[in-house]
Amino acid sequence: MLTHPTREKLRALKLYGMAKSLEEQTSSKDYEELAFEERLGLLIDREFTEQENRRLASRLKRAKLRQQASMEDIDYRQKRGLDKELMKSLGRCKWLTERLNILLTGPCGAGKSFIACALGHKACLEGYKVLYFRASRLFENLALAKGDGRYQRLMNSIAKQDLVIIDDWGLSVLTDRERSDMLEILEDRHGRRSTIITSQLPLEHWHEAIGNPTLADAILDRVIHNAYKIQLKGGSMRKIKAGRQPGKNEEV
Repeated sequence: MLTHPTREKLRALKLYGMAKSLEEQTSSKDYEELAFEERLGLLIDREFTEQENRRLASRLKRAKLRQQASMEDIDYRQKRGLDKELMKSLGRCKWLTERLNILLTGPCGAGKSFIACALGHKACLEGYKVLYFRASRLFENLALAKGDGRYQRLMNSIAKQDLVIIDDWGLSVLTDRERSDMLEILEDRHGRRSTIITSQLPLEHWHEAIGNPTLADAILDRVIHNAYKIQLKGGSMRKIKAGRQPGKNEEV
């Protein structure tokens, strides 16, 4: 059987999984007793898995998550007000299908960014499109986009993401331009897509951090009322774990 030309044709069609599986089948006697349908099924299964893995890798690359984090690596041993059952529920990603938000607040080093990235990673695993920004970098990118004509394209891209993570929000009072951008982003996403926002500021101080009372009401109305609110407590996870070597993806 002319398997070499067949493998080349499969690669030309970008069916790399099938090509690898065919090579394995022709180089091993373990498959000789299998019926044609069984061998074909193995080829298709391998291709399906390969394509799923490539799509996942692409989603993770586009997400640009700040940390390599997963739901399994979240540390529940430290007393910081983190509800394990709630996190398990969020890990099932139903909140994404319901277009709900998550607001993570707590002191510096409490693990807000890690948890946000873990939720983002899980969303990628489930096939959702995710995009991560530090708040300051988001506003910088939007300001640059306004200057070179990319603003509407960038806003459209943000609006299309199933999940947008805005990390370290509220470190300084928003400018007029930043308030306008924030309202535009949340208006596009309200009831259509999900957003995670992390902040050191307690929720009761978000209004003053926005700066303009009228716009603050409009911004918060679009994000708070349909959100899970998680307030972390305790000291810095970095300091707590400074005395021991963390695992590969252990939360720090």
